[in-house]
Amino acid sequence: MDEGQRQKGWKQDPAGVRQNILAVATELFAQAGLSGTRIEEIAARTRTSKRMIYYYFGSKDGLYLRVLEAAYDKVRDAESELDLAGLPPEEALARLVAFTFDGHARNPGFIRLVMIENIHMAETLRRSDAVRAHNARAIRLLEELIRRGEAAGAFRPGLDATVLHWEISALCFFNVSNRPTFSAMFGDALFRGDGQALLRDRAVEMVLATVRPGP
Repeated sequence: MDEGQRQKGWKQDPAGVRQNILAVATELFAQAGLSGTRIEEIAARTRTSKRMIYYYFGSKDGLYLRVLEAAYDKVRDAESELDLAGLPPEEALARLVAFTFDGHARNPGFIRLVMIENIHMAETLRRSDAVRAHNARAIRLLEELIRRGEAAGAFRPGLDATVLHWEISALCFFNVSNRPTFSAMFGDALFRGDGQALLRDRAVEMVLATVRPGP
């Protein structure tokens, strides 16, 4: 796309251009991280120019931060659309775990972004109030589930929402983050069709086992 077409695009549809930049940047950052991605690469695949990327996002760091915020926002927005309040607590938790498992499996780019942030000790995420706010929503959702479950006698007393979130994340995240190495060592049967259904069911069973009352 030539410069005249790019300028016409950002003038006529600035919101669409921003979303286009974010979509392309998300893909490239997930592949190569912050240091391995160049603004020129992003501009070449979008409807705008390098100059306008800086205009919208300030810097490559600013664009990377916005990519992370948008990725977390998408995950939490999807969770909030689950109709859990009308379900019995155990069924609601089972649905949340299965939803998280499938959501991570469908969005490996998000997992790669999180993995890259972990490599860099979450330097960018630590600067984001928005990401902390997004994830606070996930904890509040679990706190409400725990409250209802304990009141109904379905969950054991004393559960911690952050610990429960960690357990769900660990099971669902590993399924994507370690797929290449696990497949290389043990084959990829668990990552196809029935194998994924089995792992999803086992993840649900393991999480429910941690919240049920003891003997």
